Amino acid sequence: MDNREQMNIVIVGHVDHGKSTVIGRLLADTGSLPEGKLEAVQEYCRKNARPFEYAFLLDALKDEQAQGITIDTARSFFKTGKRDYIIIDAPGHIEFLKNMVTGASRAEAALLVIDAKEGIRENSKRHGHIAAMLGIRQVVVLVNKMDLVDFDRQTFEAIRREFGEFLHKLNIQPVNFIPLSAFNGDNIAVRSQRTAWYEGPTVLEQLDSLSNRKGNQELPLRMPVQDIYKFTAAGDERRIVAGTILSGAIRSGDEVIFLPSRKRSVIQSIEGFNAPQRDMASADEAVGLTLKTQIYIKPGELMVKAQDKQPLMGSRFKANIFWVGKAPLIKNKTYKLKIGTLKIGVKMVEILNIIDAAELNIDTFKDQAEKHDVAECIFETAKPIAFDPVTEMEQTGRFVIVDNYEISGGGIILEQADDDRSSLQDHVRQRETQWEKGLIQPVQRAGIYGHKAKFIVLTSGSADYGPVIETIARELEQTLFRLNYKAYYLGVRNLLHGLASEETIKDWSRDREIRQVGELARILTDSGQIFITTVFNLEDDEAEKLKLLNQPSEILVITIGESPFYSFQPDASLEVEGAVAAVGSLLQKQEIILDYYL
Repeated sequence: MDNREQMNIVIVGHVDHGKSTVIGRLLADTGSLPEGKLEAVQEYCRKNARPFEYAFLLDALKDEQAQGITIDTARSFFKTGKRDYIIIDAPGHIEFLKNMVTGASRAEAALLVIDAKEGIRENSKRHGHIAAMLGIRQVVVLVNKMDLVDFDRQTFEAIRREFGEFLHKLNIQPVNFIPLSAFNGDNIAVRSQRTAWYEGPTVLEQLDSLSNRKGNQELPLRMPVQDIYKFTAAGDERRIVAGTILSGAIRSGDEVIFLPSRKRSVIQSIEGFNAPQRDMASADEAVGLTLKTQIYIKPGELMVKAQDKQPLMGSRFKANIFWVGKAPLIKNKTYKLKIGTLKIGVKMVEILNIIDAAELNIDTFKDQAEKHDVAECIFETAKPIAFDPVTEMEQTGRFVIVDNYEISGGGIILEQADDDRSSLQDHVRQRETQWEKGLIQPVQRAGIYGHKAKFIVLTSGSADYGPVIETIARELEQTLFRLNYKAYYLGVRNLLHGLASEETIKDWSRDREIRQVGELARILTDSGQIFITTVFNLEDDEAEKLKLLNQPSEILVITIGESPFYSFQPDASLEVEGAVAAVGSLLQKQEIILDYYL
């Protein structure tokens, strides 16, 4: 079995800058052409009194493909002593960009060809933008046709200086600039005597020095949770976490973290359907896992090893997306993002620039992306998610966006974006600015009602405690009501068949649930009531969201049993026994109610 390394390289360049000649030379100088092909093309040129050019080799290969011979014109293959190369040409911009962004093709490096005589053209800059938007960080600039400027060093240095500054603005640090004449073979495979002033590597030497992506098994563990199964037959209390390992490996005894909830446990066993238990599983395997401590996690979370490099966590990220939707990608419209097994609401909140894939026109002023546009955008998810930049982990750096139940775009995550200001904060700010206040002040309501307003949220991270906290909430409401306090308990499920419209029921989500509870709390606390609800397994960001949505009124978050929080500090942590009395005492201590007794 051949275990040689393989690397995908994309080659781009302005028309007539010599891209095809470079490819032809790489194929010929590495002996990678079909036997007799070079001689056949040379003989054809001689018979037709045409000067031979290495670019003709690609035309000859295209003719063979048209006859059904299995040579891919968009992809050429050559070998060096170190590795095999697939060089991806870009004959059709739309299909090329679509394939690159959505992952149908993958490039680890780019060769960007510039004509030394013509110099840097607009398309040269556009191709630099494309390399940046595809997340390609290994870029080698080939300054071709040096023979047409008599191998002048000053001409080469001027291009290197100007284009280097341009790439720097795109956050690309080019690996190297190489002076060459592909037509004559200077600095392709053999160092040229005509560029004695250049001390760097040839093109082939430079390619062999580039870094390969690590294999999936060498990368940190990433396993999106597909589902959690519980078997009750014969007293089997196991919860089995099921999913496919995208990268890395897992062993019994490894400590794992589930993101974004940050819950931790230790792998107890690795299971397989109709298969014996084993101690290890690795990339590309579908497995079931049992944990030593029973924690409540949800499908869509990402399991990682505690000792591995961790993914990024946040609700905003910079990404490039190739849009194929019938309707345009619109700013601040809610779409569905799918990454791993997670499905979550997402908005495009800012367009940084757009490339029209058909014409390669760059636009920094458009506020929506049309079909076949490649857009560099800031996206914001409904809650924090775990992800990796595509340059580090492709499996968790690619996503799709769904609009109207159809996949409308594929994208790659470049980096995390600033989380300081969210669209929710902007919403609350605008809501409060436009809030129509009545003539009754909160202090007047409190004087008449005999208590202040409060939003009480009961939660628990203990498995199967959902019904328990609902019972406590109902008893709390009943107790406060008997004391003549204006208390109201609302089960969040009531929202689904109440405030939710027919359209939102079809696309109901946990985030929409949290959002509606928070908005309702703002109204009920403004009316002076004590509003009580329960949210099982409330997460840190959800608690912060309820706190923000209820502004300017205050919130009281109480955990029963095991806390579901990682960093959020609840106002109280209680046991089931005596919970109602404890909440009443806390309300009295905070002077929400004046008298409390059973």
